[in-house]
Amino acid sequence: MDHTLMVEIDGAEPLSTASVKALAGLCDRAEDRGGSGVVIVQVTGAPAGDWSSGLDVMLVSKWERAVRRLERLPMATLALAHGECGGTALDAFLAADIRVAALDTRLLVHGDGSATWPGMAGFRLVQLAGAARTRRAVLFGLPIDAPEARTLGIVDGLVDDPEQAVAAAAGLVSGLSGKDLAIRRQLLLDARTTSFEDALGPHLAACDRVLRSAAQEAS
Repeated sequence: MDHTLMVEIDGAEPLSTASVKALAGLCDRAEDRGGSGVVIVQVTGAPAGDWSSGLDVMLVSKWERAVRRLERLPMATLALAHGECGGTALDAFLAADIRVAALDTRLLVHGDGSATWPGMAGFRLVQLAGAARTRRAVLFGLPIDAPEARTLGIVDGLVDDPEQAVAAAAGLVSGLSGKDLAIRRQLLLDARTTSFEDALGPHLAACDRVLRSAAQEAS
């Protein structure tokens, strides 16, 4: 039985209602499955110079909400990047649990013609690698090539064989339920902004869940 779901995102394509529906549809399928497995997001492509023409904030908001759903799925997410990677492709790539790239990959925080686009890709880059190390990319749109992204921790691995990366990701999540993964991911994300006192309750609740599950298996 196949335990993977897949979507391809071309960052060269303008952001559209179809883009939002495609990603939302993937999230629907993953949430309905709610179990073990891997969501594979293949990304490539970067926007042309006039890519923001015709966009409105409502559509951008819908896209950002869809990417946030991807980031919180009850399944592990693996993003595979190659070539130029910007726009919607970069958004989805940075939201994945596991991020691998071909050696020719370049991550691009694009501008709208007059300034770097103030989207959530910049936010996620800073969350992953820190403000100092991503300053030039976020402020000036300078590319981050694959080896640098690996050094910064933005990319988990550089690969020549996508199938090998998929197999490795499947091995990582083998035996781990989607619910457990979602809980661990949320605790990880919250740790950056939550005090110890506020984090203690959710962590203890997660511990209690694991202990109850172990007790049921033992009985």
